[in-house]
Amino acid sequence: MIEDRVVIDAELNRLLSIDEDHFTDLKSKDIQPAKLQETFVAFANADGGELYLGLEDKKYTGDRIRPFLTKEDANAILAVLLEQTTPSVENVGVEFLSIPQRGYLLHISVPKSTKVHYTSNGDCYLRLNASKVKLKGERVTQLAYSKGAAPYERVAVESVDVEEMIESEILRDYMTRISTSLESSKFLKKQRLLTEKNGNFMPNVGCVLLFDEEPQASIETRCAIKVYRLRTTEAEYKREHLVGMPKTVNGSIESIIRAAIAEVSSLVDGASYHDGKKIVNLKYPSEAIKEVLVNAVIHRDYSLNDDVHIRIFDNRIEISSPGKLPGYMTLDNLYDERFSRNPNIVRMLHNLPNPLNHDIGEGLDTVRNELRKAGLVAPTFEQRGNAFVVIIKHQRLASIEDVVMQYLSNKQDAFVTNKLVRQLSGEGDINKVKKALQRLRNDGKIEVVDPNASSFNFKYKKVQQ
Repeated sequence: MIEDRVVIDAELNRLLSIDEDHFTDLKSKDIQPAKLQETFVAFANADGGELYLGLEDKKYTGDRIRPFLTKEDANAILAVLLEQTTPSVENVGVEFLSIPQRGYLLHISVPKSTKVHYTSNGDCYLRLNASKVKLKGERVTQLAYSKGAAPYERVAVESVDVEEMIESEILRDYMTRISTSLESSKFLKKQRLLTEKNGNFMPNVGCVLLFDEEPQASIETRCAIKVYRLRTTEAEYKREHLVGMPKTVNGSIESIIRAAIAEVSSLVDGASYHDGKKIVNLKYPSEAIKEVLVNAVIHRDYSLNDDVHIRIFDNRIEISSPGKLPGYMTLDNLYDERFSRNPNIVRMLHNLPNPLNHDIGEGLDTVRNELRKAGLVAPTFEQRGNAFVVIIKHQRLASIEDVVMQYLSNKQDAFVTNKLVRQLSGEGDINKVKKALQRLRNDGKIEVVDPNASSFNFKYKKVQQ
C-alpha cells in the first residue's frame, strides 16, 4: 500500500540537513531506475535504509528540492524496484510526501532482508557507510552465510569420512541420551548432518561441530572459544593487562560450551579488584553468563575465521560472537524477533534432556531477568565489525548515591573515592560520580576525610549521626 501525506516545512528542513550515511540516501528524481536499483538492493542486502527521491544531495549548487510533478512520474522507478529485483524485497514501505504547489518527494523504506538480492542485471550490491560495493563470487556466498540465507552448517567437510562420524563416541553418547534406536548412518542422514557432494555423502559442518572430537582440526575456519581475564576497565586493553595467557577451549560444541562455562566461573567466582588497600568483589549471576555464552556459540557465523572471545574485565564481561546479526535481526528487535543462523545445530542441542539452549529468543529474556534479580543493569549489545558483542556490566540498578551509602553503612570506618564509587556502581563517567558525591555532601550524608587533601585524592566517609 502506497501512502500519501503532506510534508511540513520543519520535516523538509530536516531532510535537507541529512548527511547521507549507512542508512540514508538522497537521490535525484532524474536518476535512471536501473541505477537506483543498485542502491535499493544494497540497502536490502545490508541493514536496510531510507531512500528519498526528489532531493538533490548537498553537493548540488541550485535548489535542492526538485520533486516529481505527479505521482505517476515515479511509476517507472517503482516498477523496477518492486517488480524487477530478484528475489523481490518484502515489506518495502512507499510513501509520497506532498509539497504544496510543488509536487511530490518519494520516500522508500527498505527493510533489512533475510535473503540475498540482485538487480535486474544479475548484480549484487551491499551498502557500506554512505556508498555501495559490488559483490562477486565468494563475497556473495559469504553474504548468504552471514544473513543465514545459505546455512554454512550444511557445507560438506571433505577432510572427514562418514565412517569417522559413525564411530564417534560423542555421537553414540548423544544417541543414547535421546533414546534413538536408529543406526548411526541413518540417524545422520535423517538429521541432515550429511551433505551430498560429487555423488558422495560427506559429514557437513554441523555434523563435525557436534560430533567430532576435534572439529577445530577438521573445519577450515576457527571454531574454538578463547577466555581472557583482563585487569583493566578501559575499552582498549594491552598485553600487560592480561592475567596469564588466554585460555583456548577446543572440542565438540557441547563440550566447549560446558568447559568454557566452567572456565569463566573459575575466573569470575571470587574475582575482585583493588582500590588502594580496599578489595571490591565482583559477582555475576552464573545463569546469565551461561545463556549469553550458549547463544554466542550456537548462533555464530561459522564461515568466519575467528573464535568466540570472552573477555572478563574489572567492571564487565564481554562475549564476542563472530558474525553480524542474521536475517532481519537488528539491535533494536533482539528481545522480540527470532532467527537462527544454524537451525540444525540449535535443534540437535535442544533435543537433549536438560538442553543447554532454550527456544530461540528466550535466552536473552533469561539474561535480563537474572541480571535484574542480582541488582545489575540489563546487558547491552554492539556490532563491532563482523562480530556481535554482548556486554554484561557490573553496574548496579540502584542510584550512585544508594550504592555509596550502602557501602559506607555496611563497613565500619569505611571510606570511598571517586574511583571506588565508579567501580562499585559500574558508572564510568567520573563527572557523574563527582556530582553524586557533591549531592551527598550537600545533604549532610557524607564528609571529606581530609579537607586538606587535593580534590583528586578526596576520600569520603559517612557522617555520624
